[in-house]
Amino acid sequence: MRRHRILILGGTTEARQLAAALSQRPDCDLLLSLAGRTAEPMAQPVPVRSGGFGGSDGLAAFLNEEKFDLLIDATHPFAARISHNAVIAARTTGIAFFAMRRPVWQQQPGDRWTRVSTIAEAVPALGAAPRCVFLAIGRQEAFHFNNAPQHRYVIRSVDPVSPPLDVPDATYILATGPFEEDAERELLERNKVDVIVAKNSGGAATYGKIAAARQLGIEVIMVERQQPAEISTANTVEDALGLVDHLFSPEMKRGV
Repeated sequence: MRRHRILILGGTTEARQLAAALSQRPDCDLLLSLAGRTAEPMAQPVPVRSGGFGGSDGLAAFLNEEKFDLLIDATHPFAARISHNAVIAARTTGIAFFAMRRPVWQQQPGDRWTRVSTIAEAVPALGAAPRCVFLAIGRQEAFHFNNAPQHRYVIRSVDPVSPPLDVPDATYILATGPFEEDAERELLERNKVDVIVAKNSGGAATYGKIAAARQLGIEVIMVERQQPAEISTANTVEDALGLVDHLFSPEMKRGV
């Protein structure tokens, strides 16, 4: 039996779950690629490489040299650069390709959302008056809030924000999800949070803060996703497994 070589661009819970499921198949040979931005990534169920490829050209060369049959983009919904490079590399090589994308969160009755397109746009959306701001955006773009030093910040990330924000009042929390609604509500109340800045990542693992904000009447500055390219997309691990079955079916191999 020929084993199909699959490269998964990962970093999400869904990528790990998909890799675990595909690793049980005797016809698949997997490699999970991580960006290497997390200091202590979770253990993975399949072989892992860490680090970038050198843009779309480097990724295309890697796919060709290693003779992969399928590329799956299961990166974070806001990892725009690697996702863009994956699309280009797939088109360049002609390799089979699809992306895993969690459905976005939908605004519910009681939610107080202010929608913005980028983290930079979230800064002026906080307003001029001092507020307590919960930043739940990771560490890489936290520096934007140096432009609004009048606020008090509570910043949660997996790895430390480095360098720390150049603001008078900032509290740092190192934590890895999932985050339950009750615990999120306690955190918001204890820190007297007035507003949350969050990315519309989708999924259940980090939705607790959104539900807690609804219950407490706290405003959320919601950074919306950029519209993805027109590519084949799976919303769940089950959908992704179905796509793999389809792509590796005898009919597809014969070009039917």
